[in-house]
Amino acid sequence: MTWEAGADLLVVGTGVAGLTAALRAREAGLRVLVVSKDSVSAGNTGWAQGGIAVVRPDELDPGDSLHKHVEDTLTAGVGLCSPEAVRAILADGAEAIGRLRAAGAEFDAVDGRLARTREGGHQAFRVIHAGGDATGAEVQRALVSAVRGGGIPVLEEHCVVELLRGEGGAIAGALAMDSRSRPGVLHAPAVLLATGGLGQLYAATTNPEVSTADGVALALRAGAAVADLEFVQFHPTVLYAAGQARGRRPLVTEAVRGEGAVLLDVRGERVMDGVHPLGDLAPRDVVSAAITRRAADTGAEHVFLDATGIPGFAERFPTVHASCREAGIDPSSEPIPVASAAHYSCGGVVSDVDGRTAVTGLYAAGEVACTGLHGANRLASNSLLEGLVVGGRAAAAVAKDLGCGLLSRSPVGEVEPPAFAVVERDLLQRTMSRHAGIGRSEDGMAEASAVLDRNSVVRPLRTRSAVEDASLTLTAQALLAAARLRAESRGCHRRTDFPDTDDLRWRRSAVLRLDASGWLFHTGAGIARTAA
Repeated sequence: MTWEAGADLLVVGTGVAGLTAALRAREAGLRVLVVSKDSVSAGNTGWAQGGIAVVRPDELDPGDSLHKHVEDTLTAGVGLCSPEAVRAILADGAEAIGRLRAAGAEFDAVDGRLARTREGGHQAFRVIHAGGDATGAEVQRALVSAVRGGGIPVLEEHCVVELLRGEGGAIAGALAMDSRSRPGVLHAPAVLLATGGLGQLYAATTNPEVSTADGVALALRAGAAVADLEFVQFHPTVLYAAGQARGRRPLVTEAVRGEGAVLLDVRGERVMDGVHPLGDLAPRDVVSAAITRRAADTGAEHVFLDATGIPGFAERFPTVHASCREAGIDPSSEPIPVASAAHYSCGGVVSDVDGRTAVTGLYAAGEVACTGLHGANRLASNSLLEGLVVGGRAAAAVAKDLGCGLLSRSPVGEVEPPAFAVVERDLLQRTMSRHAGIGRSEDGMAEASAVLDRNSVVRPLRTRSAVEDASLTLTAQALLAAARLRAESRGCHRRTDFPDTDDLRWRRSAVLRLDASGWLFHTGAGIARTAA
């Protein structure tokens, strides 16, 4: 190894969950080290436009309550949420927002009260926002400033290659590489995965380039379980531009529909009429599926979002307005062409509401984790809240586990970069988009699995791109395995060969692990879900 570093807690990722955990762990007196593949400001959080869904007792709609927020979350999750996890996480939301504001985050306000909007799946106006449609950017700014101001060290442009384990399989740290691909060891009895999502599995996504499913792959190889990977939420409305359907696409926040915009097909007919009682504010899986069907029916690659009736659009949604103007569209006078794109992973590394996984010393928070909050379909704007709450709870759990002697420092010997299967990224993305997007079938997913198997090559992970491609390859195989197993349609998971929901067989989360040979296997019983 060419370099070494150590800490009590190693935080992998610099989104809302990771930075919140770092701050709370430092408050608890722990030595913290944060690792970021790019700059400390990179990641999914900064791109979040919608807001944070939270019921604050001192400012809420008449008739709204924490119970109502729980109800909406459970409804969106279509039977696969953990009611206990939902209640626990949402109940901590108001305090988490208070901490975030104390750290310097500034939210939009009207007459001294936080402004609230409504998004898809919500019965009330409970989504707070910043800069109109720049909530994620403001949250990221505030957390980065607090981390820097608190003197918490951040290794920027460092990539974690593999988690290291000591006696009894407990976490002992991580193998990483710097920007020049030089390997080094990070010693720590506790590692928190806060690596974000897996949007780069697909050709078109709202996620940044760093969202390559690293956390899922690291956890699987360390012996942890994953669940609900088949539930990938496609954002209903990303800006469509002919010839620019690949890579990260600008999203058009759901709050635009919350303010009155409506979806129209290329013939000018309402897309959501008769589809769902909430119309254009139906849950995202319903809207995405409807857009995909209507586009196919009309022979178009997109539909339109008509926001011309919203006064002051440029001031209310400056980020969306700027993206539209860059594409030559004036949303105040013409409808916005939109399509669906991979947006959010509802599943991930199995963990509890305190971030603990089944591997001693390994914790997960944010989009990479599967706490039971989202189930089969995330309720809009619950994600930033989850990162704030579970990130903080995970830091407290690490401090408690260290104090109780549950975690120990294990020596790490000489470590060489591992070698894993890699599929060329463009082929992988095209294959997953074609066969594992909105509308899946056994034949298509079997073909996708065969393509990945035929084109995988085992390579040593000596560069960041190799690490990312190996993560995408393993996660794609896991997602396909989970999606083929779930022979029903539920939430984000739509099977054209099994269009109905089967509560008798599938009101449970299938759990996957890697066996000693590196093969994915289903653990059998899964996690049964019960009604609220």
